Amino acid sequence: MFKNILIPTDGSTVGNKAVKAGVELAGALGAKVTGFYAIEAIQPQVYGEGYIIDRDMIADFEARAMEIGEGHMLAMKNIAVARGVSFVSIVKKAPTPYEGIIDAAKKNHCDAIFMASHGRRGLAGLILGSVTHKVLTHSKIPVLVYR
Repeated sequence: MFKNILIPTDGSTVGNKAVKAGVELAGALGAKVTGFYAIEAIQPQVYGEGYIIDRDMIADFEARAMEIGEGHMLAMKNIAVARGVSFVSIVKKAPTPYEGIIDAAKKNHCDAIFMASHGRRGLAGLILGSVTHKVLTHSKIPVLVYR
């Protein structure tokens, strides 16, 4: 069925549960796992009275995000190794998380995306948006949603 499953994570409690479930699915199917963590690109902006987030500050934010992403990938790798599942990790800057997820799945020849849904509805879902919903509506690759 599936041979290479992309499992994106944001490091949340729900995301971590989805990682475990996704690795279990991969193990049962004999598939490998490609772990993914998106670093959302930060654009320099001017804030009141001319204050600006400069390039050095952006570089610091991105370096810290990279460390966090690598930590999440190490945790995912440990889960995969314990289950005997082949694992590759990607931590990458992306215009938006959903675009990064879809791009990573395409470029790494994944045949499925297994991801969490936080289950936000109503106003919270409208305001915060849903990465999962955007992946579902824009991906040509099958998406399995864990809730």
